[in-house]
Amino acid sequence: MVGQLRIYTINKGMAESWLKLFHEVIAPKTLEFGMGIQSAWMDEEKERFIWIRTYESLEDIKVKEDAFYGSDWWKENMPTVRGHLARREITVIEPSA
Repeated sequence: MVGQLRIYTINKGMAESWLKLFHEVIAPKTLEFGMGIQSAWMDEEKERFIWIRTYESLEDIKVKEDAFYGSDWWKENMPTVRGHLARREITVIEPSA
């Protein structure tokens, strides 16, 4: 298994809206496309949302992300999703043991 550590800086005043969107829409859609969600966190200041998306392998990242980001759903909803985010940091991670 491999993962992506995803750290999103949420636009000021949009944390509550982001959390609702993530839990009600983005997380189920992520799972529908075969990606896993290891955990999701919000920092104390409600400025950064941190989550780990999981895959079977490095090759699996490309396959599943191509399907997700190429989908009609993403094309229709991308402005809403990205409109919440000031910045995104994505790092591929692997289990240590």
